[in-house]
Amino acid sequence: MTCSDAARTRGDALHGTGSAGQRWFLLEIDGAWGHSAFLNSSKVLDPNLGLRIARHVEASGMRTLAIRRPGRRRGEGRWRWAVVDSRIGSESIRWGEVEHPEEILTLDIDGDVGTASTEPIVAVCTHGRHDQCCAVRGRRVLPSLLERHESITWECSHLGGDRFAGTMIVFPEGLYYGNVDDADAERIVDLHSEGRVNPRFLRGRSSLTAATQVAQHHAREALQDNRIDTLHPLSEVQNGSRWTVTLDHDGHSVEVGLEQGLSDPITSTCSATRAGPVRTFELISVSELRVPSAE
Repeated sequence: MTCSDAARTRGDALHGTGSAGQRWFLLEIDGAWGHSAFLNSSKVLDPNLGLRIARHVEASGMRTLAIRRPGRRRGEGRWRWAVVDSRIGSESIRWGEVEHPEEILTLDIDGDVGTASTEPIVAVCTHGRHDQCCAVRGRRVLPSLLERHESITWECSHLGGDRFAGTMIVFPEGLYYGNVDDADAERIVDLHSEGRVNPRFLRGRSSLTAATQVAQHHAREALQDNRIDTLHPLSEVQNGSRWTVTLDHDGHSVEVGLEQGLSDPITSTCSATRAGPVRTFELISVSELRVPSAE
């Protein structure tokens, strides 16, 4: 049984599983990717140069992600890139292009390099050399997206959460979705354009901690409010295994109590040779809304 089949059989919870990413650097690597798109794709990108690019990006506190155009012709050797800020209140996408990948090393990616774009980026993981589920399930998602949202749809390298393939992320907010091959991917993108999420398939936002991602999920469920621009974190307190997350809701606040634990041992990727537990959060309570204290 593949990791994604096993996760569905177990009923693994999606919420709270989005990996960290405050700021991102997306690079078009136009061709077949190895296990690491930047380091093991020698037919497309020299591994030494890929390592230097990755270090250059990481030195700026950014996360790297390889992208490519879907389809057989793909980008025909182009080196487009995007700087994405997924932090709440700073959401932005800036696009650029270089003639040779070496030029990436001279980009001032901490500045206002590139051209600002108001269009989202929808990136579907199809990184089969990293996990077979991503290739099989990710590619099932693409046809419907390309039918209506071709200009903003890209394939991308490993996002994390292989067991939730097909996985997808929507920028600039960095909204992770899982099991998207079972979803209406077009509808998820349409909802995003309306400023809303699809909570059934949402894993979490990349700029938030796992505890806050889980707290947002339960608050959305309790409040029946699926807007993207709400329920931002005010505070997050851990006391042993107990978490209390306070979220803003239109000038009021809501507290979510969570109990952290560990699952039974599982294999979370198809390549895993040993089972291990993963972190879980159990809902304890969702408070009534209240006006924040003036103190």
